[in-house]
Amino acid sequence: MKITINGGAVELPGGATVGKAVRTLTPMTSGVAVAVNGEVVSRSAWESTRLSESDLVEVLTAVQGG
Repeated sequence: MKITINGGAVELPGGATVGKAVRTLTPMTSGVAVAVNGEVVSRSAWESTRLSESDLVEVLTAVQGG
C-alpha cells in the first residue's frame, strides 16, 4: 500500500502499523511523535494502529541544540 510519510510517498505492506512506518525513518522511539491524518497517535498505540492506503503520516523528532 502507498502512504505518505513527511511529504514523501512510501510503499509499505498491507496492514502495516504506525510502528513500521516510524522504523522506515528512524530506529529511535525516544523523542518521536507521530500523527496520522492529523491525529496524534500515542507511542503505546504505534504497534496496534494499522495504516490504510493513502494515509498521511507525520513523524517528528525532537532535536537538541543551541
